[in-house]
Amino acid sequence: MATALLPTYKRTRLTPGIVHIGLGNFHRAHLAVYMDDLFAMGLNHDWAIIGAGVRPADGQMRAALRAQDHLSTVIELDPTGRSARRIGAMIDFLPVEPDNASLIAAMCRPEIRIVSLTVTEGGYFVDSQGQFDATSPEIVADGANPTRPTTAFGAIVAALRARRLAGIMPFTVMSCDNLPGNGNVARNAVVGTARLSDPDLAAWISQNVAFPNAMVDRITPATGPRELAIAAEFGLGEDPVPVTCEPFRQWVLEDNFPAGRPAWEKVGATFTPHVHAYETMKIRILNGGHALIAYPGGLKGIHFVHEAMADPLIAAFLDAVQTREILPIVPPVPGQNLGDYKALVIARFSNPDVADTERRLCLDGSNRQPKFIIPSIRDALAAGHKAEGLTLLSALWCRYCYGVTEAGEKIAPNDPNWDALQACAKAARTTPAVWIAMDQVYGDLIKDAGFVARFCEALDYVWAKGVDAALQRYLGL
Repeated sequence: MATALLPTYKRTRLTPGIVHIGLGNFHRAHLAVYMDDLFAMGLNHDWAIIGAGVRPADGQMRAALRAQDHLSTVIELDPTGRSARRIGAMIDFLPVEPDNASLIAAMCRPEIRIVSLTVTEGGYFVDSQGQFDATSPEIVADGANPTRPTTAFGAIVAALRARRLAGIMPFTVMSCDNLPGNGNVARNAVVGTARLSDPDLAAWISQNVAFPNAMVDRITPATGPRELAIAAEFGLGEDPVPVTCEPFRQWVLEDNFPAGRPAWEKVGATFTPHVHAYETMKIRILNGGHALIAYPGGLKGIHFVHEAMADPLIAAFLDAVQTREILPIVPPVPGQNLGDYKALVIARFSNPDVADTERRLCLDGSNRQPKFIIPSIRDALAAGHKAEGLTLLSALWCRYCYGVTEAGEKIAPNDPNWDALQACAKAARTTPAVWIAMDQVYGDLIKDAGFVARFCEALDYVWAKGVDAALQRYLGL
């Protein structure tokens, strides 16, 4: 039986420097792994992670990880051979409480110099125009009760308030979520939340707290029976929360950490002032690419991503839309060849050992489409192109939200806004334009008559002829 590698450093000698909110699979296969690599080099042992969560479900993760001394199993799914390691970078996981008292107290500790987050793309309270939504009920509640906040951002505000009063230097807030300008988005959420209860504090945060932007990347499938079985192959059958991931990982950051930071550049991270160029490349090509294979595959009843890539029409659709419509509008990235990056993405999607699912890629389209697809449509239209492939993708998303595959199988709810999306998709079957009228997704694109006409025609064609015929027509087959 293969065995998992254990930490080579003495974990008892680690002291905390980071509080991380959101202990999902991505964090444990990304930031935690970078820290584990540093610790193994004998570096930065005063930067260990204290885990935290603000949702009731986070309590289950806390219980699971505490039962194994906060160790996380990370299994790299390389087709040439799997490997497993136990990540020891986290030394505590705070109680998950309705008022976040323990979290706030931990963030007030002077040795905590970074507060990092993976709270998902939809966790930043962003409206359809990309702005912080201060009218969200959870944010309004935190504004009315700033000493008993329920959100991560309310807790961060409370801790910064306490540190300011105590004369303690503010920590850096570091988003590790997959968002364009994630540091700016995090800043807007923290400052916007503070403004509701203490405008003076909000101004102080804006002037004194760093929010570096970063691009993060690693494919980490959801953990299910298959992943549990793989963990058991390494003698880790008692671990209820193992993480599987592809071998590839990437992290590109702005070097904006006034309170200090670990030496991440020594373990593969890239520090550059051009983070926005990297993230645009990644979001448009990789995340946009995920959507391009997700919805046609989901409608055809394909389960795994690598199986979708083995479908000639889906693979050709991905390559054609990337080449014709996305790469021409992605700004240049220093030291990167966009064609090579596209080829790398296709190879990553095709890795059969990762066994990522189409359903995961289809998840949360109402939050992902406005970030990963709609900007490409806008830029293509502004450049005088018709964006026919991206428009077809939008029609396929609408068809998916109808809730039934082409074979007539029910699609289980797969979006926080599923009920509203499904109702809109059903109305769009006879009146396609109602889908584009969802301004929280499409903004003012309803005013572009050409785009609306092309969308309506594409959706009608998908319903009349099916997914394969629609892909063939776009590909000119």
